[in-house]
Amino acid sequence: MTRTADVVVIGGGQAGLAAGYHLRRLGLDFVVLDAQSAPGGAWRHTWDSLHLFSPAAYSSLPGRLMPPQPGETYPDASHVVSYLTDYEQRYELPVVRPVRVEAVHRDGEFLRVEADAGTWRARTVISATGTWWRPFVPAVPGRSEFRGRQLHTVEYGRPADLAGERVIVVGGGNSGAQIAADLAYDTDLTWVTLREPRYLADDIDGRALFDHATARRRALDEGRTDNGGVASLGDIVAVPPVREARDAGRLKAQPMFARLTATGVEWDDGNRADADTIVWCTGFRPALSHLAPLGLRGPRGHVPTAGTRAVGEPRLHLLGYGDWTGPASATLIGVGRPAREAAREIARLLHG
Repeated sequence: MTRTADVVVIGGGQAGLAAGYHLRRLGLDFVVLDAQSAPGGAWRHTWDSLHLFSPAAYSSLPGRLMPPQPGETYPDASHVVSYLTDYEQRYELPVVRPVRVEAVHRDGEFLRVEADAGTWRARTVISATGTWWRPFVPAVPGRSEFRGRQLHTVEYGRPADLAGERVIVVGGGNSGAQIAADLAYDTDLTWVTLREPRYLADDIDGRALFDHATARRRALDEGRTDNGGVASLGDIVAVPPVREARDAGRLKAQPMFARLTATGVEWDDGNRADADTIVWCTGFRPALSHLAPLGLRGPRGHVPTAGTRAVGEPRLHLLGYGDWTGPASATLIGVGRPAREAAREIARLLHG
């Protein structure tokens, strides 16, 4: 069965919902295809203790403020899932699930979206599949020799799962710091980072980061000096659990090891650390395999874009993958503006 729509949005997480909100406001005919069985996107799959970097009011999608979570300054993942569920229902967004998109092809004046639930012919497509579904683990020597357990961020759940174990957490970003702080009390923890951890000032949260990222984009667009963006401020937002573990002396990072061994890791100076489990908090790559038939991939796996529009295919927009598709567009508060711009550009393309 083949269906037709002006716009097909691939992905029903926060970016897909923000796109749907603006497409609806413009009166466009669209459908959102979501591979998940229920609302919430990647937030349904995070580790138990994950909290937002910002208060609820500064973590909202367009049109609907996130309500505060009782007893929490920074809402947890379950609260975000409830908010996204309510958002989808409130705006009656046409989400079809579970539908896993397998490929997007050019098909004359249409883009053909092939999925496990059928085919859609779209005049335009918004890809909003995010990065959670494509975890990255570096090619460290000896990975195949280690006899213990190796997990990525996406597979970590709670400290009780690893209680009493010797655990090495690899990664100096927010996920690495938060998971290391989570494990600092119940495991024999070694935290390993490429460079000395750089904490942002304790009073900086997600709203400040969004403002800084937006200011950088504005400066670049106007030809002014690059302020370095969020990276110039540091790598780790000092959310309360991270601050507590850091101030208690439990987050002391070791430099990156050179190789894995059968029983743990080894540094170039010969020092070793044994481990039962290694948790790789080493980031993600954009989940774009469904776009492979279009032949658009550029450096680092990114599709070159002008704003959110793919340079090599003007009927395709990419939303929510990081700063290359809009300042802070991988965040709840940041995705609204590029979603609005994408919807407006699509409306101009469709209606002139």
